[in-house]
Amino acid sequence: MSVKIRLQRHGKKGKPFYWVVAADARSKRDGKYLEKIGTYNPNTNPATIDLNIDSAVKWLHNGAQPTDTAKAILSYKGALLKHHLDGGVRKGALTEEQADAKFAAWLEAKTGVVDAKKDGLSKAQADVKAKAFKAEQDVNAKRIATAAQAEADAIAAATPAEEVAEVEAEEAPAAEESNEETQA
Repeated sequence: MSVKIRLQRHGKKGKPFYWVVAADARSKRDGKYLEKIGTYNPNTNPATIDLNIDSAVKWLHNGAQPTDTAKAILSYKGALLKHHLDGGVRKGALTEEQADAKFAAWLEAKTGVVDAKKDGLSKAQADVKAKAFKAEQDVNAKRIATAAQAEADAIAAATPAEEVAEVEAEEAPAAEESNEETQA
């Protein structure tokens, strides 16, 4: 029986969620499997991968062949490196302690890269929010200035009309007096 390490799709339409499983190559994609090795959620940024490295390495030692996507996931989490280092230990090229030290150093470096990406994403998201807030403040300031200008224009327009009415009221009696003088 040939064994494959592959993904089993779960989740709803448009929101995939995968199990990483060791399964018989003849079984259906979402069918019977031998062991669940981990999970993969591509919906998050960066993608969330939870993998039992020891179990994956055990299946690789037993001859399981990973699919292309599963191979990328195993490589990303370090299962293929651990399998490679275990091969070196079995051949006598490395000691167990040296292999563990190399694997631990690789994990630290990988964790640093992933954390840097998460920090960069959160910083970029904060920058976008800050720019949006600044743009909103600018729009609000312009709206307030426009409203104040319109109100000032309305007051200015009303004030001359009142003054003109007062001037006309003062001129009207004078005109009547002049009319009376011309008639007399």
